Parts: sequence; structure tokens; C-alpha cells
Amino acid sequence: MVNAQYMLSRNSFFCIFARTVAGLFLVVSTAHAQLTINVETSSGRQVPIAIAPFALEANAPQNLTPLIADNLARSGMFRIVNTVGVPNLPTEPSQVNFVDWSGRSAEALVIGGIKPLPDGRFEVNFRLFDVARQNQLATTSYTVSASQLRATAHKISDEIYEKLIGEKGVFSTRIAYVLKRGPRFELQVADADGFNPQAVLSSLEPIGSPKWSPDGNRIAYVSFESRKSTVIVQDLVTGQRKVVASFRGDNTAPSWSPDGSKLVISLSKDDISQIYIILSGGGEPTRLMQSNAIDSGATFTPDGKDIIFFSDRSGGPQLYRVPVSGGEAKRLTFEGSYNTTPRLSPDGKLIAFVNREGGKLRIATFEIATGQRTILTEGPLDDSPSFSPNGRTILYEDKSGGRGKLGAVSADGRFKLKLSSQAGDVREPAWGPYGSSGAR
Repeated sequence: MVNAQYMLSRNSFFCIFARTVAGLFLVVSTAHAQLTINVETSSGRQVPIAIAPFALEANAPQNLTPLIADNLARSGMFRIVNTVGVPNLPTEPSQVNFVDWSGRSAEALVIGGIKPLPDGRFEVNFRLFDVARQNQLATTSYTVSASQLRATAHKISDEIYEKLIGEKGVFSTRIAYVLKRGPRFELQVADADGFNPQAVLSSLEPIGSPKWSPDGNRIAYVSFESRKSTVIVQDLVTGQRKVVASFRGDNTAPSWSPDGSKLVISLSKDDISQIYIILSGGGEPTRLMQSNAIDSGATFTPDGKDIIFFSDRSGGPQLYRVPVSGGEAKRLTFEGSYNTTPRLSPDGKLIAFVNREGGKLRIATFEIATGQRTILTEGPLDDSPSFSPNGRTILYEDKSGGRGKLGAVSADGRFKLKLSSQAGDVREPAWGPYGSSGAR
């Protein structure tokens, strides 16, 4: 993968990390996905939920029931109750026998149906029930085209998640990542479950560090198409590309301000890597600090007031915080000799980062209020953390057998999964915000 990272050499900031995770795990996705989703570990409280097959879905071009079940299982918050062998599976409220479902330890029940319409579209309806209280929690109906059925399953999953967990789901969001196959690099955008991948850029030169704009309509990334590192912003709707930074030396590690008007980037135009702020449309960059150390990997806090970055000013790379207005940087991490690549949770309470100890690179979190560090992954070579929009999950890069995969771990570390691709080497994930687009 191509990413701005701390290196032993003070003259370069791009390197390619290999990541390894052992084993194959329970497959919960369908076989036709570009990215196959595998659950690795799960523990802790999960809501037992039963999803009855939707009426008439066998006649529709897309079955919704398995998609909804996969989504909920993949979140780590639900245990899917087996409905095989249940007589008279309900599709209408009058058919629901709450005692039967309670006997199967289901706390929630989903029923629904897909009805074809004369104009070729489909009417999709679903209902969510609280089994213990024997009441209805949600009912929604959609009228959609055949091509929108998968997206409708994601919307239903989001509504179920929000009703039962109390926070927004992320099943309708998008992810971006770099795919390397053969000599070619592609910047791909896909649904959060890995389906519908589309290349928004293809190049024989490396691509790295993709970051979504806050509105989900643009991606900033680093390209080597001009045979040097250049920061580019691309509009995902129009495909228009804008060179934002192509200064002497390295132009790396872009990250958006909360309002999308600026980028914080790393430039080595004045010798070693330093942090600058530049307008998202380009212009003259403003240097944030004067430092004799390597400063890189910066990201804005969600309120836009501070910058979190890593620096070797104390010896090995550690995480620091500095006001956007400039001033003295405050060191945050003291455990471990190598902490890089900070990413803020949406609420600004946690920093996900890459920690190295004992030769292993692992994903960790740092709680800003308490200073507590938590190691989330085993390594030995994990990188590029990215929070989901609800802050519940961290997407990251790992490799197995020299092949890149996307891993995911809950922010509390109790649930892990990975998404593998048969198409090539997957690198540097970035989870888009709510409403993230891309050419669907």
C-alpha cells in the first residue's frame, strides 16, 4: 500500500507495509461479492433477532432476507435466530405468534414482503416487532426499481439497527480503498458490505491515502501519475480532478477539515516533512508549526479546533495535538515506542492509530479524556485505521499470505471481521460519511 508513514529515513515518507492475519472464518456474505466478508471473533451481548423470509421474494431479482441478516450479523450487535423448520412463517402481523418466537429465544422479529408492480417496480414493506413486549416497533414501505432492491435492504437494516441499538446504522454508507492487481492501481468505491465496487481512478502509478470529504461527494488522495507524489481532490459525481498540492518534495497525507473547505497535508518542500493547511481547491499552503522533526499523518478534530498528528520529535514517532491556530504541540501517547497514523472517532473521544511493539504493527485506540490505550488487533502488520460514521467500527488494512485484505474491528475490540477480495491486493481503506456517494 502507498501511505504517508514514519520511516527510518528522514528523506522519504512513503512505504509499502505488508500485513498478515491468520485463518479463515465463518462466511456471512453471498458468494457473488467482490469482497467476501468473514466473521473472525464475537463475544459479549448480541440481540437475538429472527428474520422471516419476505413474502414473494423468491420471485424478485434480489432476495432481501439474507442481505438484512448478513448486515446485522456483520455489525457484531446481533445474533440471527435460525428460522429453518419453523412452520407457517409469518408475513403479516396477524400471523405472528409471539410465544413461538420467544420460545426460540428471539427478542426481535422482522417480517415483510416484496410485491411486483405493473410498471416493473417493486413495493417492499417490512415490520419490526419486540417479541417480549409483543408490540410493533417499526413499519416502512418502499417503492423501488429492481436495481434499488439491494440498497433497500441496507435501508431496512439501518432502521432495524437504529430501533434496537439506539444509534444510526452504517449499512447504506460507502467505503473507498486502493486495489492493486498486477501492475495497475485502482481507487475503488464500494458499498459498505463490499458489493458494487467501481473504479473511480485507474493508474499504472501508485495511488494512496484516500480520504472522503465530509459531504461524501469528493475524495482526496495521493497520486504518483506525474512520477512524484501529488495531492488530488476528485469529485465523485462528475469525475473532475483537481491538483491541490504538487510542491517540491513529497506531497502526502491529506485529511479534510470538518467543513470540507480545507485540507491538512504533509509537505517536505522545506526539507523534512511538515504539516500545512491548504484550501481544498488548492492555493498557497500555510505551515502549522516550525519543527526540526518529522511531522506527518495529521487529521482535524471533529470540532475543527485542533490537529492530531504524529512526530518523532521525542525520538520514536508519537501522537501529538496542536491548535489549528498554531502554538505548542502537546504529546498524547507515551506507551510504546512507535505510534502513528491517527484517526479521530466522529465524536472526537477516541483516536485510532497504528502501534508497534515487539515487531508487530497493530490497531489501537487512545481515549483522549483518560489517556487509556487499548490494543484492538493481533497484527503482526495492520495499518490505515478508519472509523465508521457512527464510531462503532474501525476499518483497517491487513494482509494474509502477502495479499491485502480489509479488516474491521469494533471500537471496543470484542468483534472482528475481514473482507477479502479475489480481484487483487486491497489497501488503505477509508469509510465514507453518512450520505457518501460515488458513482453507483
